[in-house]
Amino acid sequence: MTSHQLHYIYDPLCGWCYGAAPLVAAARQVLPVRLHGGGLMAGAQRQVVSARLREYVMPHDRRIAQLTGQPFGDAYFDGLLHDGGAVLDSEPPITAVLAAEQLAGRGADLLARVQAAHYQQGRRIAEPAVLRALAADIGLDEAAFSQAFDALSGEATRAHIADSRQQLAQAGGGGFPTMLLEADGRLERVDVSAWLGRPEALAAWLMSRVPAPTTPVAQAPHDRFGCGPQACTI
Repeated sequence: MTSHQLHYIYDPLCGWCYGAAPLVAAARQVLPVRLHGGGLMAGAQRQVVSARLREYVMPHDRRIAQLTGQPFGDAYFDGLLHDGGAVLDSEPPITAVLAAEQLAGRGADLLARVQAAHYQQGRRIAEPAVLRALAADIGLDEAAFSQAFDALSGEATRAHIADSRQQLAQAGGGGFPTMLLEADGRLERVDVSAWLGRPEALAAWLMSRVPAPTTPVAQAPHDRFGCGPQACTI
C-alpha cells in the first residue's frame, strides 16, 4: 500500500500563495496536505506598511488577481495598504496555523481564513487578537487555541520556519508557493504555475498520480512567478 501526501511550502503574506489557495483546497479533496510555513516576512524581514511597500506589492496583487481570479478587497487596497500602523509579520499567522493543526487538524482551514482576512478584509493578521477571532470563526475553542498559540510562539515557530526553508532548498524550490508530491518517501515537485486558476484540473491530475508510483515528469518552461525567500517576482 502506498502512502501519498502533498507538502505545501507557503507563507501567509505571499500573494502568490493566496492565488494558489483554490489549488490547496482542491488538493485536499484528493490527499492529505501538509503545511510548511516559510517566513517570508518574519524576523528581520517584517515590515511596517508604507508607501514604498504599497507601490511594490500592488502590481503583484493585480497580476495575481488577473491570473487566478482570486478577489482582493477594497479594505485591503484602500485600507490596510494605507495603514501606517499595520505590521506585516509572517510569524504570528504561521504560529496560528500550527496551533490550529495541533488542536484539530485544521491548519489549512485557518490558513484559508487568514488569507481571506488579509487580502479581502484588510485585517491585521499579525495581531494575536485578530488571529484568535479568526480561529473562532472556523469553530476552534478560543481558550484552547490561545493556549496552543502561546505554547508554539517564539522558538517553536522559528524552528518550523527553519525546517520549511531547509525543505525548500533541498527540493530546489525557488520560493513560495512550492508543492511537493510525496509517494513512499519520494518527492516530486509540482509545477504550481501550470495549475493557477485551474483547481479542478489539478485535482484530476493528482488523482491520476495517487494510485500509481510517483515518477518525475518533465515540466514545460513557464513564466517565473512567486515569492522567493526574501521577495516576490512580478
